[in-house]
Amino acid sequence: MNATTPLLRVDSLSVAFGAAEPVVSGVSFDVERGRCVAIVGESGSGKSVTARTILGLAGASARVDAARLDFDGTDLRGLGEPAWRRLRGRRIGLVLQDALVSLDPLRPIGREIDDALRLGTGLSRGERAERVLEVLEAVGMPEPSSRVGQRSGELSGGLRQRALIASAIALDPDLLIADEPTTALDVTVQARIIGLLDRIKQRGAGLLLISHDLAVVSSIADHIVVMRGGAVVEQGPAAEVLTAPKHPYTQALIDAVPTDRPRGARLSKGRATTPDAMAGPTPRTPIERSAAPAIEVRGVTRVFDRSGGATPIRAVDDVSLRLEPGTTLGVVGESGSGKTTLARLALGLTTPQSGTVLFEGGPWSEAPERVRRSRRHRLGWVSQDPLSSFDPRWRVGAILTDAARGRGTADPDTAKPTVAELLTDVGLDPALERARPRTLSGGQRQRVAIARALAGRPSTLILDEPVSALDVTVQARILDLLDELQERHGLSYLLISHDLGVIRHMSDRVAVMQHGRVVEYGDTEQVFTAPRHPYTARLAADAPRLTRPPTGSGADAV
Repeated sequence: MNATTPLLRVDSLSVAFGAAEPVVSGVSFDVERGRCVAIVGESGSGKSVTARTILGLAGASARVDAARLDFDGTDLRGLGEPAWRRLRGRRIGLVLQDALVSLDPLRPIGREIDDALRLGTGLSRGERAERVLEVLEAVGMPEPSSRVGQRSGELSGGLRQRALIASAIALDPDLLIADEPTTALDVTVQARIIGLLDRIKQRGAGLLLISHDLAVVSSIADHIVVMRGGAVVEQGPAAEVLTAPKHPYTQALIDAVPTDRPRGARLSKGRATTPDAMAGPTPRTPIERSAAPAIEVRGVTRVFDRSGGATPIRAVDDVSLRLEPGTTLGVVGESGSGKTTLARLALGLTTPQSGTVLFEGGPWSEAPERVRRSRRHRLGWVSQDPLSSFDPRWRVGAILTDAARGRGTADPDTAKPTVAELLTDVGLDPALERARPRTLSGGQRQRVAIARALAGRPSTLILDEPVSALDVTVQARILDLLDELQERHGLSYLLISHDLGVIRHMSDRVAVMQHGRVVEYGDTEQVFTAPRHPYTARLAADAPRLTRPPTGSGADAV
């Protein structure tokens, strides 16, 4: 094929499963050599189904129809499995979001890459070993010669993702499909992965990037395809789509990105809760707030021993912080910086070796559990993955009833009104009390998790990566909800995240952690606009940004 012919041409692609209506309908786009096409949209928009169909992986029950589905002159419609095996890996590479699931946990990453080379090339064993090191170095893997013998479970999320990309590019495919390759990664790791994908594009490969995050997409895409409900609602050159979106849904995606949005600005259309939820079905008792700091951490250190006589890990090292009542203190840093250990110390689930934690002016870390138990209902917790924290046998009503009863705020005879109040408070239909968590959407599950945290009518919530796994528009609604709840109930938040956009938008003060220490601490805008520590400056520089069009009538129509 000549250089002007698209590497991949998709024309009027539709995909259905069984007798159901199509989940992808009428999708068309081209991917050219040395160019990146990004497909953006929320979960369920059809992005991943489109990508898997291009690879012939839609599944045996899939009904695929297209006017054209061509890759470099090869008609992919009706292609047999032997022909697909010659294309996958060799000509078309695939990078998935979850490297821990995609990589074999029993095989070292060097073996994983070597198998692709053994099956796809005629290289000798020695030549393959050299190529393995070459691609690991190309993806920025530190000390590749020592990493080849490590399994995926021994690597951080960023290193696992680089290993997965190394496996996908080992055969120099002409087209690389990357399906949410940076979701939930630290901002610095995310920047490195995007830089790597950009270098692959610059070498002449076509890149199809699947993402829900327009801030990430804007840094690499040449052309953007916006999908919603299985159909394309808008597409065009990246600069045009980002600066002059034609469809209200595209505008909503842009508005939902929290980066550079001022404290208190709404990210989603309307209220995060219904008007009735502002009052609730029954009046809420005002939260009693202490005049002392909600949480005070004084010189806390927590060290964990390592097996084999290795040097112990100083997960938290002489940290001091104050969370003032009714405010939000953001804690930001990369994986391994000590954020989650700090959260466990604040919750009283981990004991410091030195220093102390105070809660509402009273002893907390040094208090015996029988003393803490009577005050625990005043301290709520919301995690990143609510589904794994719910009992799968229980319905939503049972989860909330148990939380309220366990914190001494509800009698079993009056559990149903309490459940209705909690659900309404977070903008959910009280009828959902009969639903099981696995049947709820990600946003609904996170609202249930927040309702559970509110069951004891706490004064303080500890939020550990509460939105990192959510679509950008769902994330926006949850962040708006947290703002509303704080304003309504006077809550204090200790917000932990690796996402600087979320931290800056939500926090009054911020602490930046690196290697267990707080390297910068102060008012949010001061820290972000004039960082004193080079690590903070690097985090701020790596945060993905997009050029925001002015909010107009399109956004109002969402």
